[in-house]
Amino acid sequence: MALWRRWRTRLMLIFAVLGPGFITANVDNDSGGILTYSQAGAQYGYQLLWTMIPITLALIVVQEMCARMGVVTGKGLSDLIREEFGLRITFFVMILLVIVNFGNVMAEFSGIAGSMQLFHVSKYISVPVCAFIVWILVVKGDYKSVEKVFLLASTVYISYIFAGVLSEPNWHLALAETVKIPSRAVWSDRNYVYMVIGVIGTTIAPWMQFYLQSSIVEKGIEVRQYRNTRLDVIVGSIFTDVVAWFIIVACAATLYTHGLRNIGEAADAAEAMKPLAGQYAFILFAAGLFNASIFAASILPLSTAYTVCEGLGFESGLDKGFKDARFFYWFYTLLLALGAAAVLIPNFPLVKVIIGSQVLNGVLLPVVLIFMLRLINRHELMGKYTNSRWFNIIAWGTAIVVICLSLMLMWNTIHG
Repeated sequence: MALWRRWRTRLMLIFAVLGPGFITANVDNDSGGILTYSQAGAQYGYQLLWTMIPITLALIVVQEMCARMGVVTGKGLSDLIREEFGLRITFFVMILLVIVNFGNVMAEFSGIAGSMQLFHVSKYISVPVCAFIVWILVVKGDYKSVEKVFLLASTVYISYIFAGVLSEPNWHLALAETVKIPSRAVWSDRNYVYMVIGVIGTTIAPWMQFYLQSSIVEKGIEVRQYRNTRLDVIVGSIFTDVVAWFIIVACAATLYTHGLRNIGEAADAAEAMKPLAGQYAFILFAAGLFNASIFAASILPLSTAYTVCEGLGFESGLDKGFKDARFFYWFYTLLLALGAAAVLIPNFPLVKVIIGSQVLNGVLLPVVLIFMLRLINRHELMGKYTNSRWFNIIAWGTAIVVICLSLMLMWNTIHG
């Protein structure tokens, strides 16, 4: 009984501190992310599971740096970039981020459409209705109420863990591939490199850093609460990559094993899984996709609006009314409306846009990381909260690895 009480106290403490870090990490498993993980499992089986351990470590370090900057400075990331590096550079970063994020927003509405079509609901009904629900939630709610809804949505990702178990994978092979270093020969495969960049780009997306820091600032978290915030980030990063691991495993055990290598969209993975893993696995995968898509459709435009408003010096925040933050809310509404409208256009090349946006995430990430590293190591800005040597090694290592992978992709593309 004493042991149970101790564990119950620890669990209650963890749930009490969950917030921006947990939400941000889980939104990362959005429609585009699920499609990317599903394709990784369908095309390469268990072979890409090795990426999960280094990615989780990198995600914890990168997210923790953002959380620390938000807590110590009380300012958003784009706000700091503008103050420290000037408006011109900030504007350039914002343009890139808006382009990438808009691709991601379209991916979310594609996920909503695809998941609801699996339950025989037309996209011409599901997409407009869900877009309106998302708009009402964000525009009419305050930060505390919106955060509670987002935390509830985060717990639904457990469905992918159940779907992975129901797919009856080869557990020994999956665990072995998770800790196995890939051979040198695979790096000459352009599609393999492309998929690795996609997995990195969808797991450690640039928008996450901007949203996390902005939401920490808006929540008013102070330095004395820094430990709780760090725990929030660590728990969120581990949970989201455990979910990603199970998505890859589920698709490897079903689609790859039965020779179904090409997935047009995330919903195709759920549909193909139905006869292979059973009705329950199908329902869990499809329901998880819908939840992930509508969850991310709420946050991605919100993250973009935060970034642009901070970078240009406009008022922003969910606790501000429409009259006080007109540009923030109108920009959010525009992104939401255009993203939903694009999915309703017949023959629109959504799959190319979605996968391309995930790879662009991987290409843009080093740029954002370099800005973050230069900011967080400034003593006049961070005081005693600058990076330790190990944090710098891991963060710079992540940036260098992604740059190298991007160059390898371009080289392989040029040479066919």
